[in-house]
Amino acid sequence: MIPLEKPGSGSPSSAAASGSGPTGRGRTVFLYNDCSKMVSVVCRITRGKFAVVRKCVKKDSGKEFAAKFMRKRRKGQDCRMEIIHEIAVLELAQDNPWVINLHEVYETPSEMILVLEYAAGGEIFDQCVADREDAFKEKDVQRLMRQILEGVHFLHTHHVVHLDLKPQNILLTSETPLGDIKIVDFGLSRIMQNSEELREIMGTPEYVAPEILSYDPISLATDMWSIGVLTYVMLTGISPFLGDDKQETFLNISQMNLSYSEEEFDGVSESAIDFIKKLLVRRPEDRSTAEECLKHPWLIPSSTWDPSLKVKGALEAKALQEGASVADIRAGLETAEAEDSLGTEEFIVVTSYTLGQCRQSEKEKMEQKAISKRFKFEEPLLQEIPGEFIY
Repeated sequence: MIPLEKPGSGSPSSAAASGSGPTGRGRTVFLYNDCSKMVSVVCRITRGKFAVVRKCVKKDSGKEFAAKFMRKRRKGQDCRMEIIHEIAVLELAQDNPWVINLHEVYETPSEMILVLEYAAGGEIFDQCVADREDAFKEKDVQRLMRQILEGVHFLHTHHVVHLDLKPQNILLTSETPLGDIKIVDFGLSRIMQNSEELREIMGTPEYVAPEILSYDPISLATDMWSIGVLTYVMLTGISPFLGDDKQETFLNISQMNLSYSEEEFDGVSESAIDFIKKLLVRRPEDRSTAEECLKHPWLIPSSTWDPSLKVKGALEAKALQEGASVADIRAGLETAEAEDSLGTEEFIVVTSYTLGQCRQSEKEKMEQKAISKRFKFEEPLLQEIPGEFIY
Protein backbone atom coordinates (compact mmCIF):
# COMPACT_ATOMS: atom_id res chain seq x y z
CA MET A 1 0.00 0.00 0.00
CA ILE A 2 1.84 3.07 -1.22
CA PRO A 3 0.70 6.67 -0.97
CA LEU A 4 -0.98 7.72 -4.16
CA GLU A 5 0.65 11.01 -5.02
CA LYS A 6 2.54 11.58 -8.22
CA PRO A 7 6.32 11.30 -7.88
CA GLY A 8 8.46 14.30 -8.65
CA SER A 9 10.04 14.93 -12.00
CA GLY A 10 13.41 13.82 -10.72
CA SER A 11 12.16 10.48 -9.45
CA PRO A 12 13.08 7.17 -11.07
CA SER A 13 9.47 6.68 -12.09
CA SER A 14 9.43 9.74 -14.32
CA ALA A 15 12.82 8.75 -15.69
CA ALA A 16 11.60 5.27 -16.50
CA ALA A 17 8.48 6.55 -18.16
CA SER A 18 10.25 8.96 -20.47
CA GLY A 19 12.12 6.42 -22.54
CA SER A 20 11.13 3.73 -25.01
CA GLY A 21 11.63 0.93 -22.49
CA PRO A 22 11.61 0.45 -18.75
CA THR A 23 15.34 0.45 -18.24
CA GLY A 24 17.79 0.46 -21.11
CA ARG A 25 19.86 -2.28 -19.43
CA GLY A 26 18.49 -5.28 -21.23
CA ARG A 27 15.16 -5.57 -19.42
CA THR A 28 12.25 -6.77 -21.53
CA VAL A 29 8.64 -5.85 -20.92
CA PHE A 30 6.09 -8.35 -22.18
CA LEU A 31 2.43 -7.69 -22.81
CA TYR A 32 -0.04 -10.47 -22.03
CA ASN A 33 -3.50 -10.95 -20.62
CA ASP A 34 -4.47 -11.11 -16.98
CA CYS A 35 -3.73 -14.15 -14.82
CA SER A 36 -5.88 -15.29 -11.92
CA LYS A 37 -5.68 -17.44 -8.79
CA MET A 38 -2.41 -15.92 -7.61
CA VAL A 39 -1.50 -16.51 -3.97
CA SER A 40 0.82 -14.42 -1.80
CA VAL A 41 3.90 -16.37 -0.74
CA VAL A 42 6.74 -13.91 -0.21
CA CYS A 43 5.52 -10.44 0.66
CA ARG A 44 3.52 -9.74 3.79
CA ILE A 45 0.95 -7.70 1.89
CA THR A 46 -2.80 -8.18 1.87
CA ARG A 47 -3.88 -10.04 -1.22
CA GLY A 48 -6.10 -8.10 -3.62
CA LYS A 49 -5.27 -4.63 -2.25
CA PHE A 50 -1.70 -4.16 -3.40
CA ALA A 51 0.32 -7.14 -4.58
CA VAL A 52 0.64 -10.89 -4.43
CA VAL A 53 3.80 -12.88 -4.96
CA ARG A 54 4.17 -16.43 -6.23
CA LYS A 55 7.17 -18.60 -6.76
CA CYS A 56 7.70 -19.49 -10.41
CA VAL A 57 10.15 -21.61 -12.36
CA LYS A 58 11.52 -20.72 -15.77
CA LYS A 59 10.65 -23.64 -17.99
CA ASP A 60 13.70 -23.68 -20.23
CA SER A 61 16.26 -23.50 -17.40
CA GLY A 62 14.45 -24.62 -14.25
CA LYS A 63 15.65 -21.48 -12.46
CA GLU A 64 13.42 -20.24 -9.65
CA PHE A 65 12.04 -16.69 -9.46
CA ALA A 66 9.45 -14.76 -7.47
CA ALA A 67 6.72 -13.05 -9.51
CA LYS A 68 5.17 -9.99 -7.86
CA PHE A 69 1.74 -9.11 -9.25
CA MET A 70 0.84 -5.45 -8.67
CA ARG A 71 -2.55 -3.96 -9.47
CA LYS A 72 -2.37 -0.80 -11.59
CA ARG A 73 -5.56 0.65 -10.14
CA ARG A 74 -6.18 0.77 -6.39
CA LYS A 75 -9.20 2.35 -4.78
CA GLY A 76 -10.13 3.84 -8.15
CA GLN A 77 -6.79 5.57 -8.68
CA ASP A 78 -4.14 4.93 -11.32
CA CYS A 79 -1.00 3.64 -9.56
CA ARG A 80 0.99 2.69 -12.63
CA MET A 81 3.54 5.46 -12.14
CA GLU A 82 4.22 4.34 -8.58
CA ILE A 83 4.94 0.83 -9.85
CA ILE A 84 7.26 2.23 -12.50
CA HIS A 85 9.02 4.13 -9.70
CA GLU A 86 9.68 0.83 -7.90
CA ILE A 87 10.93 -0.75 -11.13
CA ALA A 88 13.31 2.15 -11.73
CA VAL A 89 14.74 1.96 -8.20
CA LEU A 90 15.36 -1.76 -8.66
CA GLU A 91 17.08 -0.99 -11.96
CA LEU A 92 19.22 1.62 -10.27
CA ALA A 93 20.41 -0.95 -7.73
CA GLN A 94 20.75 -3.92 -10.05
CA ASP A 95 24.55 -4.03 -9.62
CA ASN A 96 24.31 -4.08 -5.84
CA PRO A 97 24.51 -7.61 -4.37
CA TRP A 98 22.32 -6.75 -1.38
CA VAL A 99 19.24 -5.52 -3.28
CA ILE A 100 16.85 -8.02 -4.85
CA ASN A 101 17.51 -8.38 -8.57
CA LEU A 102 14.81 -7.57 -11.12
CA HIS A 103 14.76 -10.14 -13.92
CA GLU A 104 11.86 -9.13 -16.18
CA VAL A 105 8.70 -7.04 -16.20
CA TYR A 106 5.36 -8.02 -17.71
CA GLU A 107 2.24 -5.92 -18.10
CA THR A 108 -1.42 -6.83 -18.44
CA PRO A 109 -4.47 -4.56 -18.72
CA SER A 110 -4.91 -4.63 -14.93
CA GLU A 111 -1.51 -5.58 -13.46
CA MET A 112 2.23 -5.22 -13.76
CA ILE A 113 4.29 -8.27 -12.91
CA LEU A 114 7.84 -8.00 -11.62
CA VAL A 115 9.83 -11.22 -12.02
CA LEU A 116 12.38 -11.02 -9.23
CA GLU A 117 15.30 -13.00 -7.90
CA TYR A 118 14.08 -15.78 -5.60
CA ALA A 119 15.40 -15.63 -2.03
CA ALA A 120 14.95 -19.19 -0.76
CA GLY A 121 15.71 -18.36 2.88
CA GLY A 122 12.62 -16.21 3.34
CA GLU A 123 12.34 -13.23 5.66
CA ILE A 124 14.77 -12.63 8.52
CA PHE A 125 11.60 -12.04 10.56
CA ASP A 126 11.36 -15.79 11.11
CA GLN A 127 14.73 -15.91 12.89
CA CYS A 128 13.97 -12.73 14.81
CA VAL A 129 10.98 -14.37 16.51
CA ALA A 130 12.48 -17.86 16.78
CA ASP A 131 13.33 -19.61 20.04
CA ARG A 132 16.70 -18.71 21.53
CA GLU A 133 18.50 -21.75 20.10
CA ASP A 134 17.23 -21.04 16.59
CA ALA A 135 17.54 -17.25 16.71
CA PHE A 136 20.36 -15.19 15.21
CA LYS A 137 23.70 -15.27 17.01
CA GLU A 138 25.44 -11.94 17.42
CA LYS A 139 28.12 -12.87 14.89
CA ASP A 140 25.33 -13.61 12.38
CA VAL A 141 23.74 -10.22 13.03
CA GLN A 142 27.12 -8.52 12.55
CA ARG A 143 27.58 -10.08 9.12
CA LEU A 144 24.00 -9.52 7.97
CA MET A 145 23.87 -5.96 9.31
CA ARG A 146 27.03 -5.07 7.43
CA GLN A 147 25.37 -6.30 4.23
CA ILE A 148 22.20 -4.34 5.00
CA LEU A 149 24.22 -1.20 5.60
CA GLU A 150 26.23 -1.65 2.42
CA GLY A 151 22.95 -1.93 0.50
CA VAL A 152 21.45 1.10 2.26
CA HIS A 153 24.67 3.08 1.77
CA PHE A 154 24.42 2.40 -1.95
CA LEU A 155 20.82 3.60 -2.01
CA HIS A 156 21.60 6.71 0.04
CA THR A 157 24.56 7.53 -2.21
CA HIS A 158 22.04 7.63 -5.04
CA HIS A 159 19.59 9.73 -2.98
CA VAL A 160 17.09 6.91 -2.48
CA VAL A 161 15.47 6.52 0.95
CA HIS A 162 13.72 3.16 1.47
CA LEU A 163 11.30 4.23 4.27
CA ASP A 164 10.13 0.70 5.14
CA LEU A 165 13.17 -1.17 6.42
CA LYS A 166 11.96 -3.98 8.69
CA PRO A 167 12.55 -7.75 9.10
CA GLN A 168 9.77 -8.57 6.63
CA ASN A 169 11.57 -6.62 3.89
CA ILE A 170 14.96 -8.27 4.41
CA LEU A 171 15.18 -11.70 2.79
CA LEU A 172 17.83 -14.42 2.96
CA THR A 173 19.29 -16.27 0.01
CA SER A 174 19.22 -19.47 2.10
CA GLU A 175 18.17 -20.51 5.58
CA THR A 176 20.61 -23.37 6.20
CA PRO A 177 23.41 -22.53 6.01
CA LEU A 178 22.53 -18.92 6.76
CA GLY A 179 22.79 -17.03 3.48
CA ASP A 180 23.17 -13.39 2.49
CA ILE A 181 20.54 -10.68 2.66
CA LYS A 182 18.41 -9.13 -0.06
CA ILE A 183 16.58 -5.85 0.51
CA VAL A 184 13.10 -5.86 -1.05
CA ASP A 185 9.91 -3.80 -1.43
CA PHE A 186 10.65 -0.29 -2.66
CA GLY A 187 7.00 0.73 -2.89
CA LEU A 188 7.44 3.43 -0.24
CA SER A 189 10.87 4.58 -1.38
CA ARG A 190 11.45 8.18 -2.37
CA ILE A 191 14.12 10.18 -4.20
CA MET A 192 15.49 12.90 -1.93
CA GLN A 193 15.86 16.17 -3.79
CA ASN A 194 18.21 18.67 -2.13
CA SER A 195 15.90 21.58 -2.86
CA GLU A 196 12.72 19.91 -1.59
CA GLU A 197 11.32 18.94 1.78
CA LEU A 198 9.50 15.63 1.99
CA ARG A 199 6.83 15.25 4.67
CA GLU A 200 4.65 12.15 4.64
CA ILE A 201 2.99 9.85 7.15
CA MET A 202 4.12 6.44 5.99
CA GLY A 203 5.78 3.26 7.17
CA THR A 204 5.14 0.41 9.59
CA PRO A 205 4.33 1.56 13.15
CA GLU A 206 7.09 -0.25 15.07
CA TYR A 207 9.84 1.03 12.76
CA VAL A 208 8.86 4.62 11.95
CA ALA A 209 11.13 7.44 13.10
CA PRO A 210 9.96 10.27 15.40
CA GLU A 211 10.10 12.83 12.57
CA ILE A 212 7.44 10.91 10.66
CA LEU A 213 5.06 11.00 13.62
CA SER A 214 5.67 14.73 14.16
CA TYR A 215 5.33 15.41 10.41
CA ASP A 216 8.82 16.86 10.20
CA PRO A 217 10.93 16.50 7.03
CA ILE A 218 11.98 12.99 6.07
CA SER A 219 15.66 12.45 5.26
CA LEU A 220 18.14 9.65 4.69
CA ALA A 221 18.48 9.55 8.49
CA THR A 222 14.90 8.27 8.65
CA ASP A 223 16.18 4.94 7.32
CA MET A 224 18.92 4.91 9.95
CA TRP A 225 16.36 4.99 12.77
CA SER A 226 14.67 1.92 11.23
CA ILE A 227 18.04 0.18 11.04
CA GLY A 228 18.52 0.85 14.76
CA VAL A 229 15.17 -0.77 15.53
CA LEU A 230 15.98 -3.62 13.14
CA THR A 231 19.30 -4.29 14.87
CA TYR A 232 17.58 -4.29 18.27
CA VAL A 233 15.03 -6.84 17.04
CA MET A 234 17.65 -9.09 15.41
CA LEU A 235 19.78 -9.19 18.56
CA THR A 236 17.03 -9.58 21.16
CA GLY A 237 13.90 -10.83 19.42
CA ILE A 238 12.09 -7.89 21.07
CA SER A 239 10.49 -4.95 19.29
CA PRO A 240 11.68 -1.99 21.38
CA PHE A 241 8.73 0.37 20.91
CA LEU A 242 5.85 -2.06 20.36
CA GLY A 243 2.78 -1.28 22.47
CA ASP A 244 -0.60 -2.89 22.85
CA ASP A 245 -1.95 -0.74 20.02
CA LYS A 246 -0.75 1.82 17.47
CA GLN A 247 -1.32 4.75 19.80
CA GLU A 248 0.86 3.22 22.52
CA THR A 249 3.53 2.32 19.98
CA PHE A 250 3.59 5.89 18.64
CA LEU A 251 3.75 7.27 22.18
CA ASN A 252 6.72 5.01 22.98
CA ILE A 253 8.54 6.28 19.89
CA SER A 254 7.74 9.93 20.55
CA GLN A 255 8.84 9.70 24.19
CA MET A 256 11.84 7.44 23.44
CA ASN A 257 10.51 4.75 25.79
CA LEU A 258 12.95 1.89 25.25
CA SER A 259 15.11 -0.28 27.45
CA TYR A 260 18.68 -1.55 27.23
CA SER A 261 18.37 -3.81 30.28
CA GLU A 262 20.66 -6.77 30.88
CA GLU A 263 17.68 -9.08 30.72
CA GLU A 264 16.86 -8.03 27.17
CA PHE A 265 20.48 -7.88 26.01
CA ASP A 266 21.70 -11.01 27.79
CA GLY A 267 24.87 -12.17 26.03
CA VAL A 268 24.95 -9.17 23.68
CA SER A 269 28.17 -7.15 23.57
CA GLU A 270 28.46 -3.55 24.78
CA SER A 271 29.70 -2.62 21.32
CA ALA A 272 26.44 -3.82 19.78
CA ILE A 273 24.41 -1.79 22.26
CA ASP A 274 26.53 1.28 21.50
CA PHE A 275 25.84 0.74 17.79
CA ILE A 276 22.08 0.80 18.42
CA LYS A 277 22.32 3.86 20.66
CA LYS A 278 23.97 5.85 17.86
CA LEU A 279 20.91 5.21 15.68
CA LEU A 280 17.94 5.42 18.06
CA VAL A 281 18.42 9.16 18.55
CA ARG A 282 15.52 11.61 18.34
CA ARG A 283 17.25 14.27 16.21
CA PRO A 284 17.89 12.93 12.68
CA GLU A 285 21.08 14.98 12.30
CA ASP A 286 22.56 13.26 15.39
CA ARG A 287 22.16 9.74 14.02
CA SER A 288 25.04 7.87 12.45
CA THR A 289 24.95 7.65 8.68
CA ALA A 290 25.22 4.34 6.84
CA GLU A 291 28.83 5.13 6.02
CA GLU A 292 29.62 5.92 9.66
CA CYS A 293 27.87 2.74 10.81
CA LEU A 294 30.08 0.65 8.53
CA LYS A 295 33.08 2.06 10.39
CA HIS A 296 31.67 1.30 13.84
CA PRO A 297 33.91 -1.07 15.88
CA TRP A 298 31.04 -3.54 16.28
CA LEU A 299 31.02 -4.22 12.54
CA ILE A 300 34.77 -4.41 11.98
CA PRO A 301 36.36 -6.41 14.83
CA SER A 302 39.05 -8.76 13.56
CA SER A 303 37.13 -11.77 14.86
CA THR A 304 34.30 -11.17 12.39
CA TRP A 305 36.39 -10.83 9.27
CA ASP A 306 36.15 -13.56 6.73
CA PRO A 307 37.94 -13.74 3.33
CA SER A 308 34.63 -13.83 1.48
CA LEU A 309 33.59 -10.57 3.16
CA LYS A 310 36.73 -8.88 1.88
CA VAL A 311 35.90 -9.97 -1.65
CA LYS A 312 32.31 -8.79 -1.29
CA GLY A 313 33.48 -5.50 0.16
CA ALA A 314 35.75 -4.93 -2.82
CA LEU A 315 32.92 -5.70 -5.23
CA GLU A 316 30.65 -3.29 -3.39
CA ALA A 317 33.27 -0.55 -3.51
CA LYS A 318 33.49 -1.02 -7.25
CA ALA A 319 29.70 -0.90 -7.52
CA LEU A 320 29.63 2.37 -5.60
CA GLN A 321 32.15 3.85 -8.00
CA GLU A 322 30.53 2.54 -11.17
CA GLY A 323 26.86 2.39 -10.12
CA ALA A 324 24.35 4.22 -12.24
CA SER A 325 22.92 7.53 -11.12
CA VAL A 326 19.32 8.54 -11.67
CA ALA A 327 20.61 10.55 -14.63
CA ASP A 328 22.17 7.36 -16.03
CA ILE A 329 18.80 5.65 -15.89
CA ARG A 330 17.15 8.60 -17.61
CA ALA A 331 19.77 8.59 -20.36
CA GLY A 332 19.68 4.83 -20.78
CA LEU A 333 15.98 4.44 -21.45
CA GLU A 334 16.26 4.14 -25.22
CA THR A 335 15.70 0.47 -25.93
CA ALA A 336 14.68 -2.72 -24.19
CA GLU A 337 16.66 -5.73 -25.34
CA ALA A 338 15.75 -9.36 -24.92
CA GLU A 339 18.06 -11.34 -22.63
CA ASP A 340 20.55 -13.69 -24.27
CA SER A 341 18.82 -16.75 -22.87
CA LEU A 342 15.60 -16.05 -24.74
CA GLY A 343 15.05 -18.17 -27.83
CA THR A 344 13.79 -16.63 -31.05
CA GLU A 345 10.40 -18.26 -30.57
CA GLU A 346 10.05 -16.46 -27.24
CA PHE A 347 10.47 -12.95 -28.60
CA ILE A 348 7.20 -11.27 -27.82
CA VAL A 349 5.83 -7.84 -28.54
CA VAL A 350 7.82 -5.42 -26.40
CA THR A 351 5.83 -2.50 -25.08
CA SER A 352 7.18 0.89 -24.22
CA TYR A 353 6.37 2.63 -20.98
CA THR A 354 4.32 5.77 -21.47
CA LEU A 355 2.95 8.33 -19.05
CA GLY A 356 -0.59 7.17 -19.68
CA GLN A 357 -2.31 3.83 -19.46
CA CYS A 358 -0.98 1.08 -21.69
CA ARG A 359 -3.06 1.02 -24.87
CA GLN A 360 -4.54 -2.38 -25.58
CA SER A 361 -4.97 -3.86 -29.06
CA GLU A 362 -5.89 -7.02 -30.88
CA LYS A 363 -2.25 -8.06 -30.64
CA GLU A 364 -2.88 -8.92 -27.00
CA LYS A 365 -4.77 -11.99 -28.09
CA MET A 366 -1.51 -13.31 -29.52
CA GLU A 367 0.39 -12.59 -26.31
CA GLN A 368 -2.02 -13.80 -23.64
CA LYS A 369 0.01 -16.90 -22.78
CA ALA A 370 3.41 -15.25 -22.93
CA ILE A 371 4.34 -15.66 -19.29
CA SER A 372 2.83 -19.12 -18.99
CA LYS A 373 4.96 -20.29 -21.91
CA ARG A 374 8.09 -19.33 -20.02
CA PHE A 375 7.26 -19.84 -16.35
CA LYS A 376 5.51 -22.51 -14.31
CA PHE A 377 3.86 -21.21 -11.15
CA GLU A 378 3.97 -23.34 -8.03
CA GLU A 379 1.85 -23.57 -4.92
CA PRO A 380 2.58 -21.05 -2.16
CA LEU A 381 5.42 -21.84 0.25
CA LEU A 382 4.33 -19.51 3.07
CA GLN A 383 1.05 -18.42 4.58
CA GLU A 384 -0.17 -14.97 3.66
CA ILE A 385 0.23 -12.49 6.53
CA PRO A 386 -1.20 -8.99 6.00
CA GLY A 387 1.17 -6.10 6.64
CA GLU A 388 0.22 -3.23 8.92
CA PHE A 389 0.89 0.32 7.82
CA ILE A 390 0.28 3.71 9.36
CA TYR A 391 -1.96 5.12 6.67
